[in-house]
Amino acid sequence: MLREREEGSEKVFVLRDIVEIRIPKNVYRKLERRYSKEYIISYCETKRILNRVTGRELVFVTKESGIPLLGHSAFGIIDRGTNLLQIRCISGCNLNCIFCSVDEGRMSRTRKTDYLVDPDYMLEEIEKAVEFKGGGVELHLDGQGEPTLYPYFEYFVERASRINGVEVISLQTNGTLLNESRISAIEDYVTRVNLSLSSLDGKVAKKLHGPYNVEKVMEVAEMIVNSKMDLLIAPVWVPGYNDKEIPGIIEFALEIGAGKRYPPLGIQKYIPYRFGRKAGKSIPFREFYARLKEYEREYGIKLILKPEDFGMERRRKIPCPFKKGERERARIMAEGRLVGEKLCVSRNRSVAVMSDKKVGDVVEFEVVSTKDGIVVGVER
Repeated sequence: MLREREEGSEKVFVLRDIVEIRIPKNVYRKLERRYSKEYIISYCETKRILNRVTGRELVFVTKESGIPLLGHSAFGIIDRGTNLLQIRCISGCNLNCIFCSVDEGRMSRTRKTDYLVDPDYMLEEIEKAVEFKGGGVELHLDGQGEPTLYPYFEYFVERASRINGVEVISLQTNGTLLNESRISAIEDYVTRVNLSLSSLDGKVAKKLHGPYNVEKVMEVAEMIVNSKMDLLIAPVWVPGYNDKEIPGIIEFALEIGAGKRYPPLGIQKYIPYRFGRKAGKSIPFREFYARLKEYEREYGIKLILKPEDFGMERRRKIPCPFKKGERERARIMAEGRLVGEKLCVSRNRSVAVMSDKKVGDVVEFEVVSTKDGIVVGVER
């Protein structure tokens, strides 16, 4: 669980393969005369905590940190007004996909900070949210990155499945970190896996994702089908890259038996986002749906999906205590997700504020967005 090494002028500890704690060697040498390594790791003030996969600063969000799990897009709980709650336990990704909507991975130019949420804190807040939503809830484990990087993943899904009112647990994953033992550990608790498989050709996959083992992910897909979980294959259609791959992916999904309870495929349209990576032009919606209709006729399956296909229904939304245009003062609690952004806390919400001030400072900001309870502000 805890590995250690020396690197340059630093003593480095790696916890659960994801959390990297770096302490200056001269500081560590003085402290180790009086304290245990566990005590030093916990309380040393000069340490740096990084996400080992992305190399970015890592903020550990606990109940004691005072950082709420509502209000932010990178971590916590997102309620978009249905019986589905998006659960984001960790940010950061082991891939660097050219079409990534949030510019994730080690090569990111816009992401500055990653977040890791304490599992018991997340579970406690999920219980409150599920009680508010009224039962029959789906917990969808997704995020700005790869959810299976979460070092408490197996523990978390087992505990989450016990929460009264949780009916479905679904997972969005690139599949590269799954294997037979991990699938066996979660199959009793996860209902559906949405697998991001966008090519069956190794050369095309390398262009889309960087280093990527297509054969392994295809094997993972078959393992999921042969488990108690359902499989939905969710390729991103990137024009000019994997146009010719879509029929093969459809055939592969049908061949292995994906979609026991839910649709076997959820083909996604590549959309360039403001802070995402640009991989050329996107297919117009009219053309995209026309092509899906052609494939529906050819393969005899449903590809144009609706929320009802997944049992989603409208539900009252957890109220947001902010309104667009309001002004507020709050203390900066941590570095923000984006370059030039800070994480503030106000009215029991985490707020992303564009500001050049430092952690610990108080900033006055104007709320510029509260869509789906995600609160964004700009310093005024």
